[in-house]
Amino acid sequence: MRSEIQELWRFRELLVSMVQRELKIRYKNSAFGFLWSLIVPLVTVVVMTLVFKFFLRNGTENFSAYVLAAYLPYMFFQFALLDSAQSVLGAIQLVKKIYFPREILPLSLIIGNFIHFVLALGVFFLYLLAVWVRHPGISPFRAEMLWLPVLLAINFCLAAGIGLLCAALNTFYEDVKYFLSVILYVTFFLCPIMYFSEDVLYSKMVPEGQRELLYTIYHLNPIAMLCTAYRKVLVAPGPIKQGTETIAPIPLDWGLLGVTAAISVAMLVFGYWTFNRLKWRFVERP
Repeated sequence: MRSEIQELWRFRELLVSMVQRELKIRYKNSAFGFLWSLIVPLVTVVVMTLVFKFFLRNGTENFSAYVLAAYLPYMFFQFALLDSAQSVLGAIQLVKKIYFPREILPLSLIIGNFIHFVLALGVFFLYLLAVWVRHPGISPFRAEMLWLPVLLAINFCLAAGIGLLCAALNTFYEDVKYFLSVILYVTFFLCPIMYFSEDVLYSKMVPEGQRELLYTIYHLNPIAMLCTAYRKVLVAPGPIKQGTETIAPIPLDWGLLGVTAAISVAMLVFGYWTFNRLKWRFVERP
């Protein structure tokens, strides 16, 4: 694997060039350009907020900020995987004619989505600032936000590892992209985006003695843990109101976040190793 990393570094200028190309052509001839990366999540968050606050009577203050803080990383994860899964197959004729490290294809798309994600977080901070200016009080910018680079690194490792794995497998088995779409759809509801992770711990449908175990198992899903972590880091904690009930927020579980970090790094190593084992067979695909 060391030789593959050295080869990738030797072709780093090609990787940078392909990332720049991805950023330029994504919204080419579009009047709004990059804003489309924000319009979709913002519209989604507005709809979620209206439904949960006015129809399901969720009275949590700044509910839209909680939703957006969890939805943006999930959206990056989803788009990075779906784009990278098709990356090699979409350039198979180029792969058969020209030599270059094949991993550049999925990595360029993953990095491109990551840059859009970081820019979207910048807009999220502007949103927090606007809310604070309108309703002065406790500053939304806290020391915990210094942990954001760590979360970004973990998130990128997880997306890159799974993206490389899916890109390699989808080249030979196109069912992978359909299976991936289904898994991502189900995962969206298994992550604390439209609801809070505290709802899992205090669920009345689970016997009280088993709630902590369920909470731990729930957060062994690395993307669910990341969504929770982004919320705890980016949004000031406050009481969670569900109808007439009020739930106290739970501090971030650093142990579970450490498990997520280990899983993400292991996934990156495994995905890169698998991709490099299979990439020499890409030219054999008819």
